[in-house]
Amino acid sequence: MTLEISKLSNGLTVVSDPMPGLESAAVGVWVNTGSRNEQRQQMGVSHMLEHMAFKGTARRSARAIAEEIEAVGGVLNAYTSREQTAFHARVLKEDVPLALDMIGDILTNPAFEPPELERERQVVLQELGQARDTPDDIVFDHLQSEIFKDQPLGWPILGEEATVNAFDRDMLKSYMASQYRLEGMTLIASGAVRHDEILRLAEEKCGGLNRGAVPATAAAHYAGGDFRSYEDLEQAHLAFAFPGLSNRDPDYFVAQIYATALGGGTSSRLFQEAREKRGLCYSIYAFSNGFQDSGFLGVYAGTGESEAGEIAAVIAGEMQAIAANLTEAEVGRARAQLKVSLLMGMERPGTRAEQIAGQLFALGKVQTAAEIVAQLDVIDAGTVKRYAARVVEGANLGNGPTIAAVGPVKKLESHATFAGRFGASAATIPDAAE
Repeated sequence: MTLEISKLSNGLTVVSDPMPGLESAAVGVWVNTGSRNEQRQQMGVSHMLEHMAFKGTARRSARAIAEEIEAVGGVLNAYTSREQTAFHARVLKEDVPLALDMIGDILTNPAFEPPELERERQVVLQELGQARDTPDDIVFDHLQSEIFKDQPLGWPILGEEATVNAFDRDMLKSYMASQYRLEGMTLIASGAVRHDEILRLAEEKCGGLNRGAVPATAAAHYAGGDFRSYEDLEQAHLAFAFPGLSNRDPDYFVAQIYATALGGGTSSRLFQEAREKRGLCYSIYAFSNGFQDSGFLGVYAGTGESEAGEIAAVIAGEMQAIAANLTEAEVGRARAQLKVSLLMGMERPGTRAEQIAGQLFALGKVQTAAEIVAQLDVIDAGTVKRYAARVVEGANLGNGPTIAAVGPVKKLESHATFAGRFGASAATIPDAAE
């Protein structure tokens, strides 16, 4: 990766990431603002802003935005996460100026016309309904809400009906003026790009944005809890969480290897024990989610009504076992999976741009693929087992593990029973299969 990074006098960071041999480029502006920057009455406003950005500017109608980018075969899109909002495009190299002109236009001159806002409000309400009709999706919103109870990091990105219905033009303009500030924004171009040209375009297209820094957010902390929604579904959707690491933590990649060995593939412990050996579920996996100041280890399982009574014990058992007897072979497989995912992603301009943005916001610098691989290569089984022991120990602290469950979940053991599997009395709790 031969990056060039510059900071303009107005505070905007500009990154170019040339990829020789490509005829296309991915360009975008990443804003260090997401749903965790909202106040309670603003819940969902970051996501609504992302939608409204494409609904017309002082220079272009919503239809003109769609037609202009597709006239050159390009794709213009956006997304909102809990900590960032991104506006990005994929185009041929000769159309990079057009793409950045359009992104600059929607960020500096949004119209926020009331009729368009009303139409988009209905679209977002439909999106909310769709999410609630997708139990293996909505269970993670419930999990996040329990982990970070009564904190912005735990609020749903889409918001709630009451807040979405209250959005008006003034609220959108006020939030954008407060949060969309040049010192908290990064313009990134990967692929067939030249740094001098990207710098010129950045000055020209994004100079009208508000100067200054994004306001600080309240620190997040793991709270933990238990949420259960008893619904008449074919499957029980179960999600468990434990205190984890921020994406700035020195052991960030240790946590990634641990989660991969625990439940990151078909050779992982959870997949082999819960699905292959016991036939308890179709889908089960583990993951490590890091934010700028907090994080959690998660496990998901989609299982049947009767099997829900057994699965929690299996998960707890494998988490205890991996802390005791993880092998170097398992770490090697997990390391290989992470390396391949990283290196394959580096072959795609859009993925590279997104990775650059995430690293700059989290670390203040960009790590090359070689640097990340070097960090992965020094992690051995002993290091991962020590982290695994920390996870188990963390389940005994504060409110312990978090559970979110949706569907026929009456047979799922209680929060107290599950938490007890990690404590001093764990040996006295029988395995559900016994």
